[in-house]
Amino acid sequence: MSTPYPFTAVVGQTDLRLALLLNAVSPAVGGVLVRGEKGTAKSTAVRALSALLPAVDVVPGCRFSCAPAAPDPGCPDGPHGSGPGGARAARMVELPVGASEDRLVGALDIERALAEGVKAFEPGLLADAHRGILYVDEVNLLHDHLIDLLLDAAAMGASYVEREGVSVRHAARFLLVGTMNPEEGELRPQLLDRFGLTVEVAASREPAQRVEVVRRRLAYEDDPAGFAARWSGDESEIRARVVAARALLPQVRLGDTALLQIAATCAGFEVDGMRADIVMARTATALAAWAGRTTVLKEDVRQAALLALPHRRRRNPFDAPGLDEDKLDEILDRFPDEEPQDEPDPEPEPDPGPEGPEGGPDDDGGGPDGGGVPPQGDGRQDAQPPAEAPDPPAPSPEAAPQPSAQEAGGPEQAAVRADEPFRTRMLSVPGLGEGAAGRRSRARTAHGRTTGAQRPRGQLTKLHLAATVHAAAPHQKARGRAGRGLVVRKDDLRQATREGREGNLVLFVVDASGSMAARQRMSAVKGAVLSLLLDAYQRRDKVGLVTFRGAAAELALPPTSSVDAAAARLEKLPTGGRTPLASGLLKAHEVLRIERLRDPSRRPLLVVVTDGRATSAGALGGDPRELTTRSARLLAAEGVASVVVDCESGPVRLGLAGALAADLGGPAVTLDGLRADSLAGLVKDVRTAVTTSASHTTRRAA
Repeated sequence: MSTPYPFTAVVGQTDLRLALLLNAVSPAVGGVLVRGEKGTAKSTAVRALSALLPAVDVVPGCRFSCAPAAPDPGCPDGPHGSGPGGARAARMVELPVGASEDRLVGALDIERALAEGVKAFEPGLLADAHRGILYVDEVNLLHDHLIDLLLDAAAMGASYVEREGVSVRHAARFLLVGTMNPEEGELRPQLLDRFGLTVEVAASREPAQRVEVVRRRLAYEDDPAGFAARWSGDESEIRARVVAARALLPQVRLGDTALLQIAATCAGFEVDGMRADIVMARTATALAAWAGRTTVLKEDVRQAALLALPHRRRRNPFDAPGLDEDKLDEILDRFPDEEPQDEPDPEPEPDPGPEGPEGGPDDDGGGPDGGGVPPQGDGRQDAQPPAEAPDPPAPSPEAAPQPSAQEAGGPEQAAVRADEPFRTRMLSVPGLGEGAAGRRSRARTAHGRTTGAQRPRGQLTKLHLAATVHAAAPHQKARGRAGRGLVVRKDDLRQATREGREGNLVLFVVDASGSMAARQRMSAVKGAVLSLLLDAYQRRDKVGLVTFRGAAAELALPPTSSVDAAAARLEKLPTGGRTPLASGLLKAHEVLRIERLRDPSRRPLLVVVTDGRATSAGALGGDPRELTTRSARLLAAEGVASVVVDCESGPVRLGLAGALAADLGGPAVTLDGLRADSLAGLVKDVRTAVTTSASHTTRRAA
């Protein structure tokens, strides 16, 4: 087993380490969600935490880690006697993104359950993580149904496995930690709310601290055991402090003033529901115990709010996470702290040094997973840090490439703000797919309504009971059935086929030419695209953005699960120049071709936002209208489901967007028609149009 990187050697990331330690003190806080860019010590800090947790006493031979003093009465391995227990280290279990439901909750042997009436249960990762840590890297990429199972188990403290009337339950109390890169997609607000605390991490922009990160990482890679030994004293101190805080936690008093501060803070920031109040109360109590106090103070409530509220204030993926600290202080100042009661003097707190879990005045960020040793001393925190360098200038935000006026074929106009987004009707891809689980188009999925049965391919996961009995019934006499039980063989088992919903790739092709540049018109267009992006977020789609203007088309955002990244690119989108509509369609064709190779099961939906004018052939040469027609028919011939959002306005309409939609084999809808209350029948139109287009293509081929 490789030597883990020491928790106390992680440079910076004060909030991350504090949030993890508070959950180690009080697992009832509800876990931690760590959000941040790649290479910021997220995984390193989480994996190092398990070494700081106290050992747990378990019943020997129990696969579910029951405590000898209070075994679970419903444990599948029980009942347990009153014999002595054995101690083992707290586990950290990692849940892979591609894990199956059976791997998470455990598998039940359906064949033995039907034939013998016994519960032959193989525990899953939830059982392994009981009384330890369950870590999910890239939790935002985990399938929704697995996240639901995971969070339900974390909330109830138990896992349930039910198959065709056979039920198994076992305890599953664990510290849940998830890490994610927001660029790869967001979690739904309902799932965000289930994590107790959240932390935003970023790499430090301070050169001295980045140098320290590199030194420590290189030293660790050269000699992992020796590097860990140099930090063993600090690890022991923090481990002892966690044990002391756990012992002190039941004595911490949460006074009425602190409760008023918590309630006023949650109400002032308009947080939905009551979970935030409860999490803040538990976090403030853990903070007091961590500080060695038995009374919760205003500073504890303030820190608890900074950790527990930012992710609960997001209403949609376009809202920036965070908390207004001035407003927070204003709310808390209305309720002065109570006079503290006489308390015993707390033991002096261990000083982990400037780079330990409490951090120091210079801890303003973190580094990639690991670090090197300090330049002086014995490789620990008592060495003097390098002299601080002046802060470098902040990098400018990434902006979409903007061609010159000459390249654009006309003057470029500044980007305009989008209108408020609205609720749209669902656009779906016709037919039955087999893509990733989502909420848009019909698909064969592991979850949903049962539509039939088939022989299992691989391990049986969803038994179709009626089909299994029907397959076994004709052979009962030949198999010598004597009693009431049904003689079932493996060949009789039938897998249920189910129909649910899949997520699609929604590729937006947005016209940014001069004909779209009127401010009021472009604001409406951006508002419509934002509305469709919000719909894609809710339906668990991937999105991509192609824009065209001037002489060419550009892939502004490659297909991604991060709709807020698409919204950011759309906000900066400039307009002006001529309209190379054919270039935009051909760029979309290229993007879809590449994505089909990467993810062949995910079906695309093309959304073209334009007024239909084609005034430039770009680098292709030839007649712009003819090129547009040929490009559209190329997409239609490949069966790409398309919708044209007609942005043409004014009393005189040319109907060019409608002609484009006919060539693409999909419907055209106006900006007003995108709204949910005026888009009736569009899904049916999409399905009918694509079916008609396919039949025309078949006849032409014949």
